[in-house]
Amino acid sequence: MFTGIVEERGQVREIEGHRLAVGCAVVPVDSGIGASVAVNGVCLTVVGNDGASLAFDLSEETLARTSLRRLAVGDPVNLERPVSLAARLGGHMVQGHVDGVGEIAGVEPDEGGGARLRIVVPGPLLRYAVEKGSITVDGVSLTIAALHDDGVTIALIPHTLSVTTLGAARPGDPVNLEVDVIARYVERLMEGYTR
Repeated sequence: MFTGIVEERGQVREIEGHRLAVGCAVVPVDSGIGASVAVNGVCLTVVGNDGASLAFDLSEETLARTSLRRLAVGDPVNLERPVSLAARLGGHMVQGHVDGVGEIAGVEPDEGGGARLRIVVPGPLLRYAVEKGSITVDGVSLTIAALHDDGVTIALIPHTLSVTTLGAARPGDPVNLEVDVIARYVERLMEGYTR
């Protein structure tokens, strides 16, 4: 499990076939072979660690359901190690299981140095979005500021813009989305009562 609090922005060093290598300094420290790491919100297994980069194998399922297939050498990625039982849960409960790929519809800078990020959300996922609720965008735990017929608006602070890939987000960019898992569990539990 993750929190959606990005620890480091890494850089794609290699992406060839089903292998992804990411250059990074902090996350490799205690990410041994077999460890989980969230890369742009996608929970991946470490298959190589040389101390300055991590390697991951990407399954067909991962490539089909996430935006990782669009990565290129040099692209920045958000990285987070799994939460430990002794850590504070600073964001929200994030599984690293991407529910769908959204698209950046607009980025509007605000007076405080932050920005309002408008994201088109795939229709089936929109029902899990609530104003002031949580959503994970490329591995970043964020609060929904407004709902729209086709998506959400997120208010980003300057810190988030400077330490995550969202600072370089542009209209048309794909983003990995994970909705709040609690909403999905509640929906499933209620199915028996609403039929």
